[in-house]
Amino acid sequence: MFDEAQHTRAISASIQNQEVQEQDYNLFEHLIILGSYVLFVFTFPLSIFCALKVVQEYERAIIFRLGRILNGKSQGPGLVFVLPCIDSIIKTDMRTQTFNVPPQEVLTRDSVTVSVDAVVYIRITDPTSSVVQVENAQFSTRVLASTTIRNIFGTKSLHEILSQREEIASLMQEILDQVTDKWGVSVERVEIKDVSLPQQMQRVMAAEAEATREARSKLIAAQGEEKASRCLKEAAETLADTPTAVQLRYLQTLNTISAETDSTIVFPIPIDLTGGLMMSDNQNAYANINADQLAETISQIEKDFSVEPTLKDLSSVYLDGAKKYKYF
Repeated sequence: MFDEAQHTRAISASIQNQEVQEQDYNLFEHLIILGSYVLFVFTFPLSIFCALKVVQEYERAIIFRLGRILNGKSQGPGLVFVLPCIDSIIKTDMRTQTFNVPPQEVLTRDSVTVSVDAVVYIRITDPTSSVVQVENAQFSTRVLASTTIRNIFGTKSLHEILSQREEIASLMQEILDQVTDKWGVSVERVEIKDVSLPQQMQRVMAAEAEATREARSKLIAAQGEEKASRCLKEAAETLADTPTAVQLRYLQTLNTISAETDSTIVFPIPIDLTGGLMMSDNQNAYANINADQLAETISQIEKDFSVEPTLKDLSSVYLDGAKKYKYF
């Protein structure tokens, strides 16, 4: 696109040079030019200080002689000759120039008011057109950039403005370069400095972002709990297969707790150690119950069969045995 613009400028400049060359001064203008040369000769060497101008490397000079561009093109760099009284010189800077676009209050497509700041980089590529076609190239470009910002940002939503700043800047550069091309000005770059939101909108967006982060943190915590429960389930299944591992884990926990100072340790007695004692007590109680029943039965037999000496002696033997068993 830039090459096409350069080609267009070259064609327009050549056409303008041909038109200037075809135009000729009339008799009166020739007499004025001749008088200027005569004045220069008679005032030499003082006139040399007014006739010679220095044009810097980064500058170009457009010389107007009797209101017409001399030779139809710019002069320089170096020394240029200017006739006193009839020539006027205008110098243009060919370096890249930068200017800030004033903050623009723009209403977006979704009815949000934003303030946009931008920076525009321009460079004069055709000094003759920048002087002849426009009064002030930089000021005109600044005003055009302000209106372009309003037009472009008014068609975008707030989300698009915040997420597509580079695309919007490229679009602005293209639009500005199309308009300023006939002014001899090339827009090299457009940067969006800042997009300011109202304070109320900033608070609303901050609250929304905080709520989003809080919801995300809760989701992450829930996922962590789920993974931890699965790991605990696997650990419980592993410990269930090896009961000794439970005791080792218990001892390791006690070791960890004992490393801390001023701590109270509750040491529960394992069920396995008390199981044997509980079983022996149950057996003794059962034996006592059986001995009492046996003694009562023998006493009843003794009462029933007291008439028989043999049975009486036998009952005494059983009774002694029962008492002996009970004592044991």
